[in-house]
Amino acid sequence: MESIQSTQEARTKSSEDYNSADNGDYESNESVTNPKLSIDTDAAPDGGYGWVIVACVFWLQVHTWGINGSYGVFLSYYMDNNIYPGTSSLAYAFIGGVAIGCAYLMAPVTVFLIRRYGTHTTIISGIIIQTAGLILASFTTRVWQLFLTEGVCFGVGMGIIYMTYLGVPPQWFDKKSSVANAIPAAGAGTGGLIYSLGIEAMIENLGLPWTFRTLAIVSLVVNLVCAAFLRDRNKATASRHVAFNFPLLKKIEVLLLIGWAIFSTFGFVAINFSLPNFAISIGLTARQSSVVGALHNLGQGIGRPLIGLFSDRLGRLNVATALSLVCAVFCFAIWIPARSMAVCCLFAVMGGMVSGTFFATVAPVFVEVIGLQDLPGALSILWLVLVGPGAVGEAIAQALRRPAEGMEAYRQVQIFAGMVFVAAALCLWVVRGWKVQQQRRGAATHTVGMCKEMVEVEVRAEKSRWNVFELAREMVRYSRV
Repeated sequence: MESIQSTQEARTKSSEDYNSADNGDYESNESVTNPKLSIDTDAAPDGGYGWVIVACVFWLQVHTWGINGSYGVFLSYYMDNNIYPGTSSLAYAFIGGVAIGCAYLMAPVTVFLIRRYGTHTTIISGIIIQTAGLILASFTTRVWQLFLTEGVCFGVGMGIIYMTYLGVPPQWFDKKSSVANAIPAAGAGTGGLIYSLGIEAMIENLGLPWTFRTLAIVSLVVNLVCAAFLRDRNKATASRHVAFNFPLLKKIEVLLLIGWAIFSTFGFVAINFSLPNFAISIGLTARQSSVVGALHNLGQGIGRPLIGLFSDRLGRLNVATALSLVCAVFCFAIWIPARSMAVCCLFAVMGGMVSGTFFATVAPVFVEVIGLQDLPGALSILWLVLVGPGAVGEAIAQALRRPAEGMEAYRQVQIFAGMVFVAAALCLWVVRGWKVQQQRRGAATHTVGMCKEMVEVEVRAEKSRWNVFELAREMVRYSRV
């Protein structure tokens, strides 16, 4: 009887794991079938101090990617005022791209630092480097100096901070993991909104050097406070902090996810950095262009938590696939025809709500496909791959720009952005099909296993000469499974 009951309990657990897949909570059959992966691991709290973690990561995001998200205002200012004489728009575009590329390049380095020195030491080192980059940028007199400070140094610091806190919220949440990941992701949009308007005002009133210094001081204080409250659960979740988990690249579903990430990054960077200057190209003022950029960041701040909420309810792959395609539709249907402030603002908000779908869903989607324990190694590979798209995305957009064509200057950029989001949606659509097939196989295996156990009950009943009531009781238990 004890062996039968233990078998029933295992079957019940398997059934619950499978049923959770319908709500987008299914992660990996491996953690159920392989007991070695669940030894010494604790269940995610799904709340409690986890919400403090979410708040800390949100404000860290505001003062890292939020500052980077406002680079479009810097870019427009550099190009319109010829701050560094003789510098092309393509060179200016590379500065923002290099910051993103350096941030992604820090993924394997950060994994090593966390494993060697821990989360707090690693994130504080990133805060110091980012602050140094902004301070040094305030003293630049040549464009190559700006390249090294606002581009390389700021990007390295931002990357270390980002890669340190990225994997922390998923450790604290299970069923609410998409929301817990999307709320911090909204920090990039919120920070971009604040700083897009703030930087424009600071440049006018304080000048460019003190704008950089103000950003450095504010971000230093906030980031240090948030870092003090940050707590990881690396031991509880048995996370494998390896710099590169190359065996994952043998899986076609992982390669497709990387494709989704590459195309999404190209599209996001092209929209995020080009939108303010596009507004100027159709006749809007510098102040109006900063408002357009701010509204795009506002859209991200509104959209990313909603993406997380719907991902938990409708399925992470379902929502990410659909919204990648929706962003392409917005590029073709709203951005291309935009010729006025009103339409620009409409696209800025609506496009902002969906253009950052990748950043709002990347961790939960990868967890759904490969599991939580392999997430650090997988993300290290992912961010390294994204160095190229992040670094050259805006440079490609500027190369496609045709200033001589007036209001049509950004037509090719708009088409490029729309097409890469279509490609991103296609990659994720194939992964979704693979996931559905995996779930169906799991359902079939579960059904066959349950039938075998019921036959075993009947055989044991015959051997043990159970009465009809004992047999009925066991059958009822299995019917509940």
